[in-house]
Amino acid sequence: MPSYGFARGSRSVKGLGTSVPTSLSLRHVVNFEVLHSAIESPSLKAVAAHWQAARNGTGMPSWQRLKPSQIAQHLSIVWAYRFDRISRQFIGRLAGDRISECFGKNFRGTSLQDIHPPRGFEISHAAMSKVALTPAIYLNRGPLFKYMGRVVPGERIMLPLASDGRICDGVLGASHYQRPAFFGKGAPVEVISENEIWTALN
Repeated sequence: MPSYGFARGSRSVKGLGTSVPTSLSLRHVVNFEVLHSAIESPSLKAVAAHWQAARNGTGMPSWQRLKPSQIAQHLSIVWAYRFDRISRQFIGRLAGDRISECFGKNFRGTSLQDIHPPRGFEISHAAMSKVALTPAIYLNRGPLFKYMGRVVPGERIMLPLASDGRICDGVLGASHYQRPAFFGKGAPVEVISENEIWTALN
């Protein structure tokens, strides 16, 4: 899969050792419409379209502008975090039933680091930091996570949120996958993000 949005340049996030790109590393970006057309899952398309509509002329929609009733049939695969720009930490806001089942944890009020094992945290924090600090939109298709040594394919999107419409203070995500028959063993879930497509906000 081609790389759409970012050059390889990055910088480290203080205190976490995670590399994220600066806004200057953006190049050859596509727009939202092109990225939306690349999404295969109808559920992810619906969530992304709702996020776009909620922008209503702002750079990013606020959490309050999202209307769960309009994406009710897709809420089981939706998840969200608050973002603290000072500490660079992500704190869980919510997770749909399928996401909670996948990780076996309650996201609400839980830090990203406490939800994921170390390697999964590094991958998730780097991608979510890129979403928040650029800001940008993320799409990943293919291997989504590893569970009990087996790779589970699917699609994942991440979209920035901002209370004031300008400075990102949250991330809305959704993950679509076919539930494996071997789920429910209590093993840790390791996130995979190998086929990323990015676009800057337009």
